[in-house]
Amino acid sequence: MRTNHTAERLANLTFNLLARCQVKEEWLATQRGLFQAEFKCLRLFGSDKSLNCKKIAKRMNLSQSRLTRIIDGLVTKGYMNREIDQTDRRNMRVSLSRRGKILTNKIDKDFIEIHEDILQNIDSSKHESLIKSMEQLLTATEKWRQ
Repeated sequence: MRTNHTAERLANLTFNLLARCQVKEEWLATQRGLFQAEFKCLRLFGSDKSLNCKKIAKRMNLSQSRLTRIIDGLVTKGYMNREIDQTDRRNMRVSLSRRGKILTNKIDKDFIEIHEDILQNIDSSKHESLIKSMEQLLTATEKWRQ
């Protein structure tokens, strides 16, 4: 019975945390003149110089046509470049433009600042255990889908 109660609490926490994260992302996207889907697409790049559209669509759980509209918007705004994938001419690769790299660096800094603010509401002695617990939760969640 205890596991069921714990699972219920975890389910409610993750649901509410996801909702708060979406609000946070929407606010950040709006601050930078982006739609939330464009914001998420830019955040996927991290240290990758370029990604193929199939990989992005899979990571974002989108259809190829929906992703194309998002990328069209980012290309129009000057944040992405698009080119035919030399290893598979049926696929497109997209990369961040110089302007896109500058924007993603700003977004990354904004994201860190928000999380610094959030951490201010948690006793600093609990920060490390919080991060370790979240890492374990992420790992367990990833294993669940394999």
